[in-house]
Amino acid sequence: MTNNNKWGVVAEFDSASAIYHACEKTTAEGYTRTDAHTPFPVHGIDKVLKQPESGLGWIVVCCGLTGICLAQIMMYWMNAVDYPMWVSGKQPYAWPSTIPITFELMILLSGLGAVFGMFGLNRLPRLNHPIFAHSSIHRVTDDRFFLSIEATDPKFDSQKTLQFLQSIGGSNVEVIED
Repeated sequence: MTNNNKWGVVAEFDSASAIYHACEKTTAEGYTRTDAHTPFPVHGIDKVLKQPESGLGWIVVCCGLTGICLAQIMMYWMNAVDYPMWVSGKQPYAWPSTIPITFELMILLSGLGAVFGMFGLNRLPRLNHPIFAHSSIHRVTDDRFFLSIEATDPKFDSQKTLQFLQSIGGSNVEVIED
C-alpha cells in the first residue's frame, strides 16, 4: 500500500496515563516518527518517545556570547579609538564601566535568539497542518490526548498502524491525508 498522499495516523486517548502507556507501547513496537499532542505537559513523555533534546539552549548561549563580544568591541571602539575621553584621570576604555551595557546587549540578543530560534526549530509560522484534518483534534486544548504516527516512519503502513493504535486503546483512530 502506498503512503504517497498520507500524512499519518492519529489516535485519541482519554487520560495522561493512557497516552503515556500508549507511547511506551508505540516505541517498543519500533515506531520512531511519533508525537504526542496533549492539553498540558505530561512528565517524561518526550523520553518515552525518544525525542532528542532541543537545541534552543545552545542558540541562546551563542547569542548571549555574541552580545557580550559585540558590546565589548563596541565600547572599546567608542571609548578608546573613535573618541577617547579622559574622565577623572581614568583610561578612555575602562572595562568595569562597560558592564551594564554588556549585560543589556547579552540579554537582548539572548532573548531574540530564544524567540527566533524557537520559531526556526518549530518551523513556525505554519498556518495549517495536516493533523488539523482529524475530526476531534480541536479537543487537544481542552481534555483529550492524541498520539500521531507519521507516514515518514520506516515502519508505517496505514492499515497496520491504524490497527496497532486501536489495539493499544486508541479511540477515534483516523488516517490523515496530506
